[in-house]
Amino acid sequence: MAPPDLQAISRSVVKLRAEVPEDAFTAGVLGSHRTGSGVVIDADGLILTIGYLVTEATDVWLTGADGREIAGHALAYDQVTGFGLVLPLEKARCTPVPLGSSAGVAPGDQAYAVSSAEFAEPQPVQIFARREFAGAWEYLLEDAIFSTPAHPHWSGSALIDGNGNLVGLGSLLVRELSDGEEINANMFVPIDLLKPILHDLLTHGRASRQSRPWLGVYAAELTGKIYVTGVAEGGPAQRADIREGDLITRVADHDVATLPDFYRRLWAIGPAGSGVRLTAVRDGTPLHVNVRSVDRGDLLKRPQAH
Repeated sequence: MAPPDLQAISRSVVKLRAEVPEDAFTAGVLGSHRTGSGVVIDADGLILTIGYLVTEATDVWLTGADGREIAGHALAYDQVTGFGLVLPLEKARCTPVPLGSSAGVAPGDQAYAVSSAEFAEPQPVQIFARREFAGAWEYLLEDAIFSTPAHPHWSGSALIDGNGNLVGLGSLLVRELSDGEEINANMFVPIDLLKPILHDLLTHGRASRQSRPWLGVYAAELTGKIYVTGVAEGGPAQRADIREGDLITRVADHDVATLPDFYRRLWAIGPAGSGVRLTAVRDGTPLHVNVRSVDRGDLLKRPQAH
């Protein structure tokens, strides 16, 4: 089988630059100037990117392989998957990258990480692992894709299979253990997660699923325990006096020992707005705290219609 035409695919991966107000909810964590890549996925020039690049963005600029910069509109962001969509406000002269099947991507497979050509040339990678990924910011993927070597410009980059199809979207730089040594790797969001929600994102700006309860907790798992590493300013956890360093031991009536445990128990309580009973330990003293969850999307600035 002939290898995919990576140079042609690279021309369909654009540079994305987003400006976010200084007073935006996410500006303190993600910054107000964000840069990464986006992948053209349909004939109208619709661009798939990683959502944190365009969350609360008021201005989005797209630069293609020809060096031309055009304005874009942040159309949608899905917190559950992490995908974001951007609509170019002028015709983007790019051939769409076909969506493949991430279900067929397995450890050991050869693939390619492709960012905007302005950042780097297409890079051969190997699929390192397929497994659950839990992020500190109340985020969980059941079956994330990990690849090595790490691409230096991973945000919004395309993971391309041997057939030239898009099978994942670059999200993170992570540390992985290989033969007893820690190495850098990238985590990609599987493209199959986009397919069931793409129509909703295009027509409504969000997936038509029940909004999850959000606490505004940043957490880490260490030796079978969940520690609070920070709280979002103005979020429910801060208002309930959850503090950095607290040890979370129970959600409702269930013990939690891992981040996936914590998130699944939290999300099983009910929709956003539900009260969440947490048991925590602070300086050796047990605490019982009721947190009124929210829909995180309600705290974000909405893009202005163009």
